[in-house]
Amino acid sequence: MQPSRAAARVVKRFRCGVLPPAGVVNTVARLAKTCTLRLTADKLYFILSDKVANGGVSVWCELCQGNFFDEFQMEGVAAEHNEIYLELVPENLSRALKTAQNAKTVKIKLTNKHCPCLTVAVELPSLSSSSRIVTHDIPVGVIPRRLWNDFREPGVPDFDVSIYLPVLKTMKSVVERMKNLSNCIVIEANLSGEMNLKIETDLVSVTTHFKDLGNPPWASDDECQSSAQGRDLESMAEARIDIKKLLQLLAGQQVNPTKALCNIVSRRIVHFILLHEDVSLQYFIPALA
Repeated sequence: MQPSRAAARVVKRFRCGVLPPAGVVNTVARLAKTCTLRLTADKLYFILSDKVANGGVSVWCELCQGNFFDEFQMEGVAAEHNEIYLELVPENLSRALKTAQNAKTVKIKLTNKHCPCLTVAVELPSLSSSSRIVTHDIPVGVIPRRLWNDFREPGVPDFDVSIYLPVLKTMKSVVERMKNLSNCIVIEANLSGEMNLKIETDLVSVTTHFKDLGNPPWASDDECQSSAQGRDLESMAEARIDIKKLLQLLAGQQVNPTKALCNIVSRRIVHFILLHEDVSLQYFIPALA
């Protein structure tokens, strides 16, 4: 599929008081070497769809374009499928946006320069009347329509416990110390707002306790996930996960969420959700056997 059939043109200015996409892209770049960028008429998505069942993590990051862009025009493959899916290296986009921190304007276009590219044109301030333009051409792959179903939002199994996370910087410092003791960490939580991070090896056992974290309202909603219904409030749900994958999220996040929570499906998966008024990021880590 040629870029001319999936034309995208984006014009953007950074706004004071609005979270810049650079922070989101930096976070995604630390979580995934390659990802899918999905463009729709009103939203942008960064997607990593590794198969959780095979031990890979999955990422689903959603942005409302109206909160970031002054002008946004796109034309998908057809009126009934007004979307564009691109495969890219997020680190390349992150580097391009780093040059735009003090830019007057930033324009992002889907172009064809020997291969499909996201072309980022950065207009920098200048002492003269003429502007300085720095251009970055980021190679991308245009994903054909027949593969789009591979990049739908991951489904979440019925969780046993949903809980708000402690301050992420505090959690990060705890996990960083624990990673020197083990490759695995156990996360356990209950419906009384308690969460523990545990390391257990033949030589040492370490547990960090968090209390009074609170549980999201849906954790006890009769119409919500059935696994939590009727559950003993003190009973812990736990999952043992790769500590490096957890630290990847904690060390890489620049979303600065207003809310952060996690859902635990006992011995199966841990589902993290970071929420900002303009951005939501979901991160799925499968449990180890």
